[in-house]
Amino acid sequence: MQILLCCAAGMSTSMLVSKMQDVARERGLEVILRAIPVADFERSFEEADVILLGPQVQYEAARLSAIAAPQGKAVAVIDMMDYGMMRAEQVLDKALALYPV
Repeated sequence: MQILLCCAAGMSTSMLVSKMQDVARERGLEVILRAIPVADFERSFEEADVILLGPQVQYEAARLSAIAAPQGKAVAVIDMMDYGMMRAEQVLDKALALYPV
């Protein structure tokens, strides 16, 4: 499973990605996580199974969903509290719930 996290510059999600990788490893999950700036979305989304947006770019959700939906890819906004508090477990759970089985 590949999870793509998008934020304004791709940097603020890097700590969250690291924490999510730790949680996935603890759970024995094979997950590839990447953080990118939202400006790189169209060049990067095809490899992802699930796309999560940082709350600071939630205004892009409808546009990015329209791009990703025809390929069966889910796009969702990370809860602001989960993002701000770096609640990696909750963010990973959200991504897993969106993963098409």
